[in-house]
Amino acid sequence: MARFVRWLLCLFGVIILGCGAFYVITAPSPLPASHWANLGDPDVKNGGMVFWAGGCTSCHAAPGAQGDAKLVLSGGLALTSPFGTFHVPNISPDEKSGLGSWTLADFGNAMKRGVGKNGEHLYPSFPYGSYTRMSDKDINDLWAFLKTLPKSDNVAPPHELPFPFDIRLALGAWKFLYLNDQPRVVLANADEKIKRGQYLVEGPGHCGECHTPRDSLGGFVSGQWLAGAPNPEGKGQIPDITPGSKAIGSWSAGDIANYLETGFTPDYDSAGGSMAEVQQNIAHLPATDREAIAAYLKALPAK
Repeated sequence: MARFVRWLLCLFGVIILGCGAFYVITAPSPLPASHWANLGDPDVKNGGMVFWAGGCTSCHAAPGAQGDAKLVLSGGLALTSPFGTFHVPNISPDEKSGLGSWTLADFGNAMKRGVGKNGEHLYPSFPYGSYTRMSDKDINDLWAFLKTLPKSDNVAPPHELPFPFDIRLALGAWKFLYLNDQPRVVLANADEKIKRGQYLVEGPGHCGECHTPRDSLGGFVSGQWLAGAPNPEGKGQIPDITPGSKAIGSWSAGDIANYLETGFTPDYDSAGGSMAEVQQNIAHLPATDREAIAAYLKALPAK
């Protein structure tokens, strides 16, 4: 009997330790407020460039918005996925429905740690897995730019996720497996242009979110960076954009930069589908940034 009691106590202790370890691994881990306290005055103009590099309008503007209406970040777009349907939130400066009551620290932790204003895990349908590579300065500048945009009182519906994907605590385990701020690829002897392109593609541009295949848990497949993936919109394939690919393998860096500016391929075809809007966003960037993106894509190892 005493041995059985000792066995039960040991089992109970193991369970407690296991639960404690699970909580430590899965608990949200925002950066302290002090991290965001001394970044200096933001550069709103640069914030606008970061805004276009990140393609914020593509998801956060109302579906079908055109012209100046694309700057009203009212949310509402439905993103379908194998895990359920995610409804994109309002991120306008509205105090009740948007981010008007947020601080820079709240915004920065959403961008770099995937943690919401109330300390909750955010779903990686918001691509913080890429944004975690952004500089604090760019996040500060972007935050200042967002506050200049029109307000919207639209309230997006809640996500529609089946069990167990509706359990946010489990996202901590996903972050443990996949969330880090290290470069997606290591490029030897990369010059400043390539490094700038890497930052734009892997960080604010979050190109890998569509162009990289994912495993059954929604993380990127190792060794397949930008090698193409099923279209998240449901039909077709997002192309491989590494050197040697059928899509752009024969293009020069100049061809890529021109495509990002004009939307026209070297064969005078035009960008289509969701890429058309991505191209329109990138066209706002300075030519040097488009050239940097092209240089980075040409420097990648071929698949």
